Amino acid sequence: MTVVADKEPVYNEFTGKPLAEGAPVFAAALLGLEPPRYCAYCARRMIVQVSPDGWTARCSRHGELDSKSRER
Repeated sequence: MTVVADKEPVYNEFTGKPLAEGAPVFAAALLGLEPPRYCAYCARRMIVQVSPDGWTARCSRHGELDSKSRER
């Protein structure tokens, strides 16, 4: 299962706060060095697994993200 692609994110995936609040995000997250910790759709804490070649983050409701899907 993968994260819902047709919905707009509502929450900041690094802070868990609503995007409308405009909460600041730490530099490591902005640089792509930190995996997301919160689901962008429901703000639940995700299960994060970091490995030498990347990371995976799983929401119990919305599925899984991985670093390979985020590469630019």
